[in-house]
Amino acid sequence: MSRSIRLKELAWLFLKLGIIGFGGPAAHIAMMEEEVVRRRGWLSREKFIDLVGATNLIPGPNSTEMAIHIGHTRAGFPGLLVAGACFILPATLIVTACAWAYVRFGALPQVNGILYGVKPVIIAIVLQALSGLAKAAVKTPLLAGVGIAAAVLSFLGVNELLLLFAAGLLITAIRRLAAKPTRSSSMSIAPGFAPPASTSAAVGAGVAVAAGSAAIVPFGLWPMFLFFLKVGSVLYGSGYVLLAFLRADLVERWHWLSEAQLLDAVAVGQMTPGPVFTTATFIGYILGGAPAAGVATIGIFLPAFFFVAISGPLVPRIRRSPLAGAFLDGVNVASLALMAVVTWRLGMVALVDWLSLSLAIISAVLLFRFKLNSAWLVAIGALAGLIRQLVS
Repeated sequence: MSRSIRLKELAWLFLKLGIIGFGGPAAHIAMMEEEVVRRRGWLSREKFIDLVGATNLIPGPNSTEMAIHIGHTRAGFPGLLVAGACFILPATLIVTACAWAYVRFGALPQVNGILYGVKPVIIAIVLQALSGLAKAAVKTPLLAGVGIAAAVLSFLGVNELLLLFAAGLLITAIRRLAAKPTRSSSMSIAPGFAPPASTSAAVGAGVAVAAGSAAIVPFGLWPMFLFFLKVGSVLYGSGYVLLAFLRADLVERWHWLSEAQLLDAVAVGQMTPGPVFTTATFIGYILGGAPAAGVATIGIFLPAFFFVAISGPLVPRIRRSPLAGAFLDGVNVASLALMAVVTWRLGMVALVDWLSLSLAIISAVLLFRFKLNSAWLVAIGALAGLIRQLVS
């Protein structure tokens, strides 16, 4: 198959996922697993879960970086650009439209009905992905135990990045004790991830020092671009972590936004399909219209392309090294544990009555038993939610 055909396939797939991708990173990754592993066979489950683990070790938006990884694996550097851009584009356009309505009418569009119907479907989609990925990742009772421990610690509030590295190091240490190291296994445990981690740490430290001594900065496209470039380079964690980063500079230090505007921006990023980082698009539009929305979007997503481009080619090398492969095995089961915890918490919010519970159960049956395409299920859930809103 020619590269041009592969690029067209990537573009179509990730445009579709960018439109139907409600539910956050765990849901996005579940949809990608269904499309590229189950339906198209582009990647094996083992390869897919390795990419999930690698994605969790670099800063930035996980699901966007997963799309970029898949594009790179499928069609090289052009695929990296096409998959990432196509996944981001629909969300960017939708959020820009929301920002226009917000500026024009002073309120957010009402999508509560859509979210009510979509969230139960998302839970079923993530459960299907977890069931398949667990078969590839949980290879031994030891890995199962580490995964369970990671889930429990995540529930108790332990930092996600700490859990990932601790799981990787624990599996590496146990396997090193169980087998005498050889020359071929003397490779550094995570060489593929050291450059981005060290780079992001250096950038974060430099920006922190500069920010601590900075006065109010007048708004401009260049300062805004640098700010969002910094955020994309150093941010790990959920939308709540993103909120803290944005609030420190945009509200408290520079006074570019009010508290209410910032909360509305984060809400739009979370309630629209695609990456949560399109919160930057909304903020850019409020501050400077469409040009600023574009600049902010480029700034926050650009590091993801860079980190994947430099770390992606090293994933196969890491897998071939016994010790580095052990580290990746530990990271993989911890990643699945984090996905499971996110799904549980989403379920607590989404399954609020008999109708939402029924939507989740029916979706699970259609996915597990009849292998129905998740895109149809998302559309059905959205329609059910809209009908409920109209009749209530």
